[in-house]
Amino acid sequence: MTVALAMRILVVEDEVLIALELEYLLQDLGYVTVGVAGTSAEAIALGRSTSPDVALVDIHLIDGPTGVDVARALSADARTTVVFMTANSKRIPEDFAGAFGVIAKPYSERVVASALTYVAERRAGGRPETAPDGLSLAPTA
Repeated sequence: MTVALAMRILVVEDEVLIALELEYLLQDLGYVTVGVAGTSAEAIALGRSTSPDVALVDIHLIDGPTGVDVARALSADARTTVVFMTANSKRIPEDFAGAFGVIAKPYSERVVASALTYVAERRAGGRPETAPDGLSLAPTA
């Protein structure tokens, strides 16, 4: 089993159909979804209780544009890599709130798969040359 297949992922998305579609996609790719959260409080609580390897975080949740707060809270744990998945990239602060990067919505299965492979390689200490299409890296990544 590769490092990528062992990754545990938290989905932070308030649109039920998008969350479900993403959960199925992650399962098809061989990842384990540790939970789905639609509010910032749920996301932070799930992140703390499950310690995911990766959190895919939308910016705008049921309780408002609170995804940035979620990213700051979850990225404080070095074990969790946060990646924004949003159509609201203008709301991402310059420091990316501790997030590794952003996948713009609408996204494709290919973009999600290649972005997660890239994240897995980086988490394993690798230094892939360039980020895959569809993944924009934070300035410090």
